[in-house]
Amino acid sequence: MKKIFLFLALASLAITSCNNDDDNNSTTEEVSIETQNTYDDEAIQKFLKDNYFDSRGNIVAFSSTSTTDDNEKPLSDYSPVKLNSGVIYISRYTPNNGKAIAATDKIRIMHNTQTYVAVKGSDNVVKFDSKYPFRTTIISSGTPEIDPAYYHVRTSVLNKYNTDNNTTKTRSFYEMEGFQEAIKNFQSCEIADDANYNLQGVIIVPSRAAYARDEHFAFSSFSFRNRTFVFNFQVYKTETRTSAED
Repeated sequence: MKKIFLFLALASLAITSCNNDDDNNSTTEEVSIETQNTYDDEAIQKFLKDNYFDSRGNIVAFSSTSTTDDNEKPLSDYSPVKLNSGVIYISRYTPNNGKAIAATDKIRIMHNTQTYVAVKGSDNVVKFDSKYPFRTTIISSGTPEIDPAYYHVRTSVLNKYNTDNNTTKTRSFYEMEGFQEAIKNFQSCEIADDANYNLQGVIIVPSRAAYARDEHFAFSSFSFRNRTFVFNFQVYKTETRTSAED
């Protein structure tokens, strides 16, 4: 019953977020790509200062009305690493008996990943707006997502899409380059799907390293154009992909 309630709550949040985004898009003119890239970087820095990790690694926003989180460290104090692409990642810990993640591995990932558009408000402050969920396995299923196409799309899946739609899409239609680049800096925890989660960190992928303004696979009915992705995650396990599985 509790899971049903949480699912309905999440669905309500998604619908509200989508409506808010539609309102925002209808009144806000799209800025140049160069400006969007600058906004993304500024909004990421603000996000790192305005949020912290709870005891299980979930990202939580600092309260403006309570003092209970005054002793928490902002994400910016966890030695964020910025890659050349603009992607930023933070590692909370290195797992015991961790395993390196190979580019073509099948991964099992527990995560709560949100997307945002970086905008400049009327107060002249650049920040994330129009929050919309990408994947929220912690709230929904409570089990890891298995072999996501945004990390590695199977050749058979890509070929079928192109055949069915008479297109010539490449892997970038599905895969998110910024996520691929950052995840290799982590190790899988090699734990069972039913183990309690302890999120190992965060990967923030600015729009230019995600789907930018390119056409992309419809992971949902929502477009991720200009959106920055914030992966709050734990890789539970990896498996070597065989040629037969691709």
